[in-house]
Amino acid sequence: MYVQGMEFYGYHGVFREENILGQRFLVDVTLELDLQPAGRSDCLEYTVNYADVYERCRAIVEERTFALIEAVAEAIAADLLAAFPVVERCIVKVTKPNPPIRGHYQHVAVEIDRGR
Repeated sequence: MYVQGMEFYGYHGVFREENILGQRFLVDVTLELDLQPAGRSDCLEYTVNYADVYERCRAIVEERTFALIEAVAEAIAADLLAAFPVVERCIVKVTKPNPPIRGHYQHVAVEIDRGR
């Protein structure tokens, strides 16, 4: 299951200005789970609700503050694994499109892979 390109406004970074002014963050989540029960029954209770994934990610990015995007990714993965027992593995990518560094680049990002 993929929930990709979630966009949030958060206050994460090692520089004081980042914690005051905030900036855009993108989050991509891949969840590994057995989709067959939901596919055969057409019943939401056997899968993960995309809206719940979005809201949990939003709450972490927008309502908490971290120095590192690595910590943002870890918090998201831990939360999703705790919230959804059917998920066996969670891959989280957090992208910071405009970090305050000089130079030409597309973006910076981290990706973590966590399982039970």
